[in-house]
Amino acid sequence: MENRLRILRAERGWSQAELAGHLDVSRQAVNAIETGKYDPSLPLAFKVARLFEQSIEQIFLDGVE
Repeated sequence: MENRLRILRAERGWSQAELAGHLDVSRQAVNAIETGKYDPSLPLAFKVARLFEQSIEQIFLDGVE
């Protein structure tokens, strides 16, 4: 699943490790989500959306127009 996580993280000047700390996940999990190798669970997607004050749909793109 495509996502804007890397862009949002960069806008805040956070490393993957810093974002992982905010989300209580590993840096490797953040990397896997950013590269599309792993789709986050729904609770984690909500946590990401709350952290960046955006909707899940604004962050995670399902490729359907």
